[in-house]
Amino acid sequence: MVKEIVNRVAQSELITIDFSDYVPEKEIVEFDLKQFLFSETILKEKEFRLKLKKYDVNKFHNKEVALFCSSECIIPMWAYMLATSKINGIASEIYSGSKAEFLQKKTLANIQNMDTDKFINKKVIVKGCGQIQFNEELYIAITRKLRNIVSSLMFGEACSAVPVYKIKK
Repeated sequence: MVKEIVNRVAQSELITIDFSDYVPEKEIVEFDLKQFLFSETILKEKEFRLKLKKYDVNKFHNKEVALFCSSECIIPMWAYMLATSKINGIASEIYSGSKAEFLQKKTLANIQNMDTDKFINKKVIVKGCGQIQFNEELYIAITRKLRNIVSSLMFGEACSAVPVYKIKK
């Protein structure tokens, strides 16, 4: 007599949250101001304006743009304003920061705006591993969002979850 193997995790009412489900769907393109600097370290206004004016911005069409400068130098705020002005109306969105920072900000906004109705009085596990590494800000945000509505909140994988919160009966 062979005993049937039962997947209790699949049969449970456990809801798994994977942050990768909340990342932006549109492609994120970086716009690094370093390329417009003299020797990639010094901003000379006339040269900056000329290079920016000649720059082909078609690659930003309907894309989400992460605007930043990877050079270790001081960039005046008007330079970011000029670059934004150049791609405004072409890009679908423009954020300050690198692609990784943009992804973090946008994912955080998506979590803060998510509908929580399906999580009410449910057991929820937040995946700890994934294809994209997120910082603690997202884990704090999801905990704050769900703490008072779920019956239990856990971190990790179903086979080795770390309990975070559970309603006392």
